Amino acid sequence: MEPGKSQDSAPPILMQEVAVGSLQDPTTLVLDNVNWTVNSAEFWVVAGLQGSGKSDFLMMTAGLMAPLRGRYRFFNEEMPILDEDLLPVRLRLGLVFESGQLFNHLTVSENLGLPLRYHHNLTKADAAPAVQQMLDEMELGPWADSTPGALGTNWHKRVGLARALMLKPEVLLVDNALSGLDLRHIFWWLDLLERLSRPGNFVRNEPLTLVVTASDLRPWVGRARQFAILKKQQMAVVGDSAQLEAARDDLVGELLARAPHNG
Repeated sequence: MEPGKSQDSAPPILMQEVAVGSLQDPTTLVLDNVNWTVNSAEFWVVAGLQGSGKSDFLMMTAGLMAPLRGRYRFFNEEMPILDEDLLPVRLRLGLVFESGQLFNHLTVSENLGLPLRYHHNLTKADAAPAVQQMLDEMELGPWADSTPGALGTNWHKRVGLARALMLKPEVLLVDNALSGLDLRHIFWWLDLLERLSRPGNFVRNEPLTLVVTASDLRPWVGRARQFAILKKQQMAVVGDSAQLEAARDDLVGELLARAPHNG
């Protein structure tokens, strides 16, 4: 087996008794005893109220920090992945930050081309066709030569999503996807992520495995296929849409009662 290659049968995400710290202070406990399996092609929404630890949890899932304790394996490799030989495994994961985290001194096109130039050692000219294709797919053409500072939140977040898709990840993590978006853009994101969860999307032939965090469950019912709730430093796996609707938990009810435009 080649270095960095995992068994095909391994789930993309497997957490056993994981404790999650805060990204600002990794010694501060945010979540405890997380037992969670994400299989290929699943579409998860992990929801919770503000301050429940959604972003910290997703950053740990992305490998930006290690669990405080417990075991987290990504395609059968221990996370966080720091070994250069395992970089191909790490690049099977894409992350979309809530704020985009774009490079303000680069144009939109340059931000999209950066992952290809850095990880695939492509020249700007070599990366240009893939960048143009992504600009077209994401309706970003009019802003190709603009810098992020010239964009509003709606388009800034979309560029962050586009950049995360440039390396064609198998697993995509999206932090608070709908926060701060206008209604038209909310529906665009919902439709786009649902497309990515299906076979034959514009990124890969097979469905992407998706994990999205949210503070409002309503927009995701009928689109996402698996749901979990963060509350009181615990993750509660709810199940599919039918199980979500049947859940009697007070927090589930509150998250389902929120207006869709609240993100």
